[in-house]
Amino acid sequence: MEAIMLTKAYEAQCRATKLSSPPPAQERRRGFALFALALGSFVIGTSEFASMGILQIFSEDLHITVPIATHAITGYALGVLLGAPIVTMLAARLNRRILLIGLMSLFIIGNLLSAAATSIGMLAVARFISGMPQGAYFGAGVVVASYFFGPSQAGRAFALVMTGLTIATIFGAPIATFVGQHLGWRDTYTMVAALGVLALAALWTWVPQTDELRGSSIGHELSALRNRDVWSLMTVAALSVASIFAVYTFIGPFVTDAAHLGIGIVPIALALFGLGMTAGNLVGGRLADAYTYLGLVGGFGAALIVLAILAVFGSSPWILMPGLFGVGATMMTAIPTIQVRLTRSAPEAPTLMGAMNLAALNLANALGAWTGGIAIGAGYGLLSPIWAGFALTFAGLLVFAATAPRTPQLATAEQA
Repeated sequence: MEAIMLTKAYEAQCRATKLSSPPPAQERRRGFALFALALGSFVIGTSEFASMGILQIFSEDLHITVPIATHAITGYALGVLLGAPIVTMLAARLNRRILLIGLMSLFIIGNLLSAAATSIGMLAVARFISGMPQGAYFGAGVVVASYFFGPSQAGRAFALVMTGLTIATIFGAPIATFVGQHLGWRDTYTMVAALGVLALAALWTWVPQTDELRGSSIGHELSALRNRDVWSLMTVAALSVASIFAVYTFIGPFVTDAAHLGIGIVPIALALFGLGMTAGNLVGGRLADAYTYLGLVGGFGAALIVLAILAVFGSSPWILMPGLFGVGATMMTAIPTIQVRLTRSAPEAPTLMGAMNLAALNLANALGAWTGGIAIGAGYGLLSPIWAGFALTFAGLLVFAATAPRTPQLATAEQA
């Protein structure tokens, strides 16, 4: 298994020096490499979530309605959905370091094209290009992180890479939204491209040049797609996580039109959502390593309660703000468990499993934005996307109940 082989190689380096832990210089290199991975996911997350924060701005500038403007968000999600398996398999034999650098380069190009778009069609295509590297980046990033953490801490490795994305919702997306509000939405994407250059430099400098990060054969990657459990878990992820995006996509209208707060509160609301996601991600990573399904069932189950409260009482700022934190926290508690179960279902293809998990999450992105737009367009009210998300998460839990292997819910991950 690729991740296990990489970890054994890293541990062998430590044993060769007759040390129980890596020497300080090696530990610093590891820290810089992990920082580079998280910085890359931070930049990618900023690009993805910033589009939702500036949705109203570019819809007005391009003279289109908000539901039509969501096509740009859907375009990004489809780029991830299609790019994750295609790019991962085409680049299966590439060294993971080279792959990460190439993916970040494509990401920069996509965001520069986004800044230059003059119509919703051009913007949707540019966002599609921007989204193509995301799944493969997270898949390769998890393999590199696992090289340092070890297979028994796969949940922590995934959470580390995802931390950059969740922190993007606290700082990156709100700052990008602020830039869009005061300078223009095109400057938002230009800023993201500039951050991408910094991430590219960090990956180039700090991810180690080693044959231990070499790729694997396309056959190994493809073999995982014959596993029924993989497709079941991806279906659960695509449905259940859609409520994140059914809420996050419309935070701007929730704040300004439903709760009647000023537009300056939108970045604060985005940051609260991101704080919840970061907290949930950290908890979820540890639950994923310790238990088989507790993180998934507990996270999605708690999310349903928060969504129902938010859908009924979300027009009150005192409910809306903590509710946004709660949605982010509960949903992200479940996501690391999905990654760990995917990797253990197909250990021969860890890069593809990381990519496919992100593909499923971005299918959730498309579903959440699409169903939320339909709900508003049909006249069900500004808070109706929350009910759409509730229905999708509930459907995901039903699929999980019907397809999950019959292992004890609270069994440790090592026993599963």
